[in-house]
Amino acid sequence: MEIKNIEKLLEPFIWNDAAGLTTKSLGEAAGSEKIYVNIDSVPPKAYSTRYHSHSQQEEFFLILSGTGTIRLNDEEITVRKGDFIAKPAGKNITHTFYNSSDEMLTILDIGTNETEDTCYYPDEDMYMQKSNGVRRIFKGTDLNASWAPDPNPSKSEN
Repeated sequence: MEIKNIEKLLEPFIWNDAAGLTTKSLGEAAGSEKIYVNIDSVPPKAYSTRYHSHSQQEEFFLILSGTGTIRLNDEEITVRKGDFIAKPAGKNITHTFYNSSDEMLTILDIGTNETEDTCYYPDEDMYMQKSNGVRRIFKGTDLNASWAPDPNPSKSEN
């Protein structure tokens, strides 16, 4: 085990997007296996993620600095430094943070690393399924409700 320092975090553990959102993957850098620990820095007028829920991944968020809004099951709630929330898995709890202020919104984001998980993005009706190291992304309207795993389908299903 080695002590790491956030100020000396190597580039492979820092992710940035075009809007200026930065995620520092502290847990991964430290060698964590069962949980992830991230610091998300959300710039003004940007989102932390797309609005989504998880089937298996449990999450916990602590606002380290700034103010913003969490959209939680279509309710918008103001969050500020010191606020925290747990988001259990498999409860269809949809969420995203939006930085509605003029200062950086910094969030401690901790959760479980799951080999199997399905994220649902209701605004786009999209699913991202993670299984055995493969990600599959598909639209909800592509779901086939008529198929069944019955090994002996009726003759009308053939």
